Amino acid sequence: MTRFVTKAAVAALVALPVLAPVASAQTAGPQAVDEKSGPVSFANVASARLGGGALITETQRSPLTPGQSQLGTDRTMVPKNAGERGTFGPNYEIDLGKYDKDSPYPEGIASRDHKVIAALQATNVPTAVAETNYAVRDLSRGKAGVEDTMLVVEGGHSEVACTGPGKITSATTAARIWVRGEDDQLKQVPMPASGSLSVTGLKMTSPTDVQGASRDKTTSDLVLSRVSSFDQLIKQDGWRSGDITAQAGWRVEITTHARDANGASLNNDVHTSIVLGGVSCSIPKNFVALSGNGTGTGGGTGTVQQPSVPTQVPAGYLGASAAAPADDFRLPLGFGLLGGGLVFGALAVALGRRRAARVAVRSHSE
Repeated sequence: MTRFVTKAAVAALVALPVLAPVASAQTAGPQAVDEKSGPVSFANVASARLGGGALITETQRSPLTPGQSQLGTDRTMVPKNAGERGTFGPNYEIDLGKYDKDSPYPEGIASRDHKVIAALQATNVPTAVAETNYAVRDLSRGKAGVEDTMLVVEGGHSEVACTGPGKITSATTAARIWVRGEDDQLKQVPMPASGSLSVTGLKMTSPTDVQGASRDKTTSDLVLSRVSSFDQLIKQDGWRSGDITAQAGWRVEITTHARDANGASLNNDVHTSIVLGGVSCSIPKNFVALSGNGTGTGGGTGTVQQPSVPTQVPAGYLGASAAAPADDFRLPLGFGLLGGGLVFGALAVALGRRRAARVAVRSHSE
């Protein structure tokens, strides 16, 4: 028996040096970028600032190793549930491409899933894309489907890519724009190649009810423009910029003039800001992309793999400032939403690194 145990122990000791390199090889993989200052991208489908706070939907953040995070297809509108409705108010709704029976879009615009992706390419280049049809509706009109729709951005597309300090790109485009004008008809209108589109006298109320206001007499002015600065994005505190930052998206500014039943002004204008398809990418000033393929825009589809756990900043409700410090978050659903998101993000990084190692080995063999 003693001889048998001794031989087994010697065999185990001999085997250990052989196993160690194998274990090391399994954990090796691409080096993660710096979480606080490295290349990063963000993508958000729709968020709004109204009254004293903001409603911000789930924001996708690029992983720390090559990969992508994509918004789930269950997000088809804003608000999504009773909690978001309590923040957004009873009157407005933003539809995001997918619909069942009653289409919020003009005839001929088919139901479709959105594409909202933040990615880190194999070269460490951050990219992001947001693409879908958008419809902004005024439910206080009390009509069905498209009869409630005030603005449509058909084929809305925003994308960014930060390839290097001297090469950052951004684009905000749309196939067609539709607005319900003063005559209360939803019509296609030309969008200037630069600058903004302004429409006044819309028969549109505010997101929340104003005491003493008449729905029939109240009107709104709408301005549609492209996001031109990072500060114009409606974002959580975790959505950061860098030394060099690019941004894109559609910006909707609505000013509602509340009037009473006699048409007299209540001197209580309501301002609402909405960003549709807000995206950004950032890199440090000394960033140099790694050699290889996959520097194109479009969120990195086809060049990187989906992480096993999505990397995103959870949806939340902010107080007076949409970019408030972390200790100033006011979340009706409780601080567990924010804390859970941080734990979730850490888990995503850990699992993403393991997945990245396996992907790197598999890609090399191909």
